Amino acid sequence: MNMLKIKEMFLKLQNQKINQVQKIINRGKNKPKPCINMTTKSLSCKQIIIPMNKEAANKYIKDTSNHISSINQALKVIKLSIIANFIYVDNRDIIISTNNITSPSNLQEVKKIVKNSLQDNDDQIAFSRLPQLKSYLKIVRIPYLNKQTNACILSEDIKKILKSNYIFNNIVLASRPQVIKISPKSDMAIIWIDIWNTQNRSNAKKIINRLFNIGSFIAMVHEANMNSDVSQCKNCWK
Repeated sequence: MNMLKIKEMFLKLQNQKINQVQKIINRGKNKPKPCINMTTKSLSCKQIIIPMNKEAANKYIKDTSNHISSINQALKVIKLSIIANFIYVDNRDIIISTNNITSPSNLQEVKKIVKNSLQDNDDQIAFSRLPQLKSYLKIVRIPYLNKQTNACILSEDIKKILKSNYIFNNIVLASRPQVIKISPKSDMAIIWIDIWNTQNRSNAKKIINRLFNIGSFIAMVHEANMNSDVSQCKNCWK
């Protein structure tokens, strides 16, 4: 049908030319649309957050073109493999979008470059940081009743258990643990925990599928789906 329509529009067009036109049309249809991931509502992992006071942030954002140029020149001098693409302000935080994920060891170097450009306001800049990710996990094989008190296990009990176990060293909870009984007749529970994670998800990776003791029980950590009712903070990305 497409070829007939082309023939109707171009009566003198030869069949070979019609085939060529059809192929061009098909290539245009199958060509993927560009994907734009940048959003100010949810940070990309290829960004650096530099908090500062409102006065310093307003001053800095007035000359972003020169700041981008000076940042990239300084990064080139110290031979870092990142390039600053653009800068914007989000709730007084200076957000620098880069071409690659910045390693934590390079954050201070970028902060120094920004401080040098602000001169008299350099003491108003807080520590620089990378966007953080929430990882959603669940702990299974945990008894619903606390044997010592014979009462339901609480979020505070879970916090103490995690704090006392070495596999959760350096793990920071993003919200209060949620205790859910598996079923009305069951004496076991599922514990849902949200943790702050690094850009490469290393915090979650090192505890997923790990086993640990809770009394005589052997609990296990699993990856879980995101809880739809948990809001993301401004330092998270999609």
